[in-house]
Amino acid sequence: MFDTAPRLSHGAVSVRAIKLRDARTLETELQLNRQWLQRWEATLPGTRPSGRFDTRSSIRSLLDADRDGSGMAMVIEVDGEFAGQLNVANISGGALASSTLGYWIARRFAGRGATTTAVALVTDHLMLGRGLHRVEICIRPENTASLRVVEKLGFRYEGCRRRYIHIDGDWRDHLCFALVREELTEPVLDRFLAGRVPPFDRSVYPGEVGGHPRGATSA
Repeated sequence: MFDTAPRLSHGAVSVRAIKLRDARTLETELQLNRQWLQRWEATLPGTRPSGRFDTRSSIRSLLDADRDGSGMAMVIEVDGEFAGQLNVANISGGALASSTLGYWIARRFAGRGATTTAVALVTDHLMLGRGLHRVEICIRPENTASLRVVEKLGFRYEGCRRRYIHIDGDWRDHLCFALVREELTEPVLDRFLAGRVPPFDRSVYPGEVGGHPRGATSA
């Protein structure tokens, strides 16, 4: 069983556990960033994003996963201001000891390194603090900024999952990235800040991505 999400910080960037009292702020940010985020929103087959958000129910579901140890629901803050979300899902212990990580950030905070810092903080917490063996992140090939996050942090490309998740009204391909504990000789954040992450070769991506992912981004 995992404890509730901790507060982690570096410089102006913090991540903390989401609370029910964040519901109104979350709804406001989702509405303000509607055009920015819609392209990356998960949907149910046969539907498209409605533009309506039941944020209290969403937060309750996330907190349920937190309580049963299968997830951690977190808020990204920049200088104390709500900037986005970072959620850890599919946490498992035992012989697998793995988790998956997803995130979004408001448009006005994009390009400031907040997402990269938040992902590094949480990855270090999961692998070095909680003892997980593996952290996985799956990203649409078009989401250039999200790809830059994993590239900058040294996540290893593992392959393309065809029509993997229903996003924005259709089944979408995702590129899969991961880190395992044996790959880390130092914390992810320290390695990134010190410039010791090896250069990433985008030629490993599928041919149709062309080594140069395209499109607007939410990271």
